[in-house]
Amino acid sequence: MRPRRPRTRGAVAALAGTLLALSAGQTAVAARATAADPVTATATTVSTAQDRAARAIARSLTDSTWRARVQRAALTSADVPVTALAARAAGPLKATLAAADQRIAAAKGLDAKAGSLLRLRLGADGMRTALSSGTAPWVAAATSDDDTRTLVAYDRHGRAHTLDAHDPPARPVYVVDIDGSAALAAGLDVLSDRLNRYGLRSTAPHAQPQVGRSAGARTAGGGFWTSRITAVELSDDEEPWAKGDAEIYTLVTGFGQDGAVRVDPVDMPYLDNDGTVYRPNQVLVNWANYKYDLADAVMMEEDGSTNYRDLAKAIATALLTITDQGTYIPLVNAVLDAIPDDWWTDDPDYVDSWYTLARSDTGTRYGARGNGWMTVEPYFVQEL
Repeated sequence: MRPRRPRTRGAVAALAGTLLALSAGQTAVAARATAADPVTATATTVSTAQDRAARAIARSLTDSTWRARVQRAALTSADVPVTALAARAAGPLKATLAAADQRIAAAKGLDAKAGSLLRLRLGADGMRTALSSGTAPWVAAATSDDDTRTLVAYDRHGRAHTLDAHDPPARPVYVVDIDGSAALAAGLDVLSDRLNRYGLRSTAPHAQPQVGRSAGARTAGGGFWTSRITAVELSDDEEPWAKGDAEIYTLVTGFGQDGAVRVDPVDMPYLDNDGTVYRPNQVLVNWANYKYDLADAVMMEEDGSTNYRDLAKAIATALLTITDQGTYIPLVNAVLDAIPDDWWTDDPDYVDSWYTLARSDTGTRYGARGNGWMTVEPYFVQEL
């Protein structure tokens, strides 16, 4: 959901060393092209599964009783769990949607704990009147591409109709989408677990902060220092009406107590819309986990086609080549360069980054990309 710009290439030597280690004798271009193939496969699988689900739901609306049931659900809920709704549908719809759900979860590298991900919602609030008055709805799969100009919707006879992606139609349209919050929560757990397996320390987003042994982070009173976000805003931009809210997360990086690089994913489920100031009072950095009083933050958006196992591998491959030299080394560029080029065309979107966040920072810090700002303050967490 963010305007994308070309990446600034940093940490070139680290990246080149990584690529050579992965495949001796291959050029960097060939290695990165190979790395991009799984990304393309993930995006294709997810979009194809969503499109099949949209077509199946559209055709199912020939049944008037079922059509009325879907209408009631769409008018009373912002997001309708598709597979739960289809449990009462006749014919093969239930099996078709369950299969699409499973393909999406597998393509994103998620396990069974992610649950059902497919959701159905009304494309825009302005469509409610037409839907309530009996206008036959069409069904479209959500797009993950900010730059798309058109999208395809299906009527109940299976016919395809091309719609303007930025101008909502007068006709009501159901949008089949992924539950981004559930996918991101499950994905960050997978990311954290995989990073730990690769040898990069990482705390799961939902885990309780652990008090470290650092004298600077922990006090005699049994607490520890953190940096928390008191306010945050991301830039405004125009995007497709069928896309839905943003799903934002931040990768906090630095050197752990053992001197090795660590990555801590931070879920930011409240950051739904651009141009809105949010005041979450959310802990961003737990300084008890870090050796130095400096850390970096890379903010990303999950757009639906991210494979979290591939993301963990790409990040670990780059960061494991970086060692503690006795002084803090910024890690933002290494994280950005680790992500294959194709991931910057759609998923995951790079939102912004903050270099050298300090434990003593108080006030507003603007992102290096100029796409957002956040106000931070030191916050002491007292042990119970």
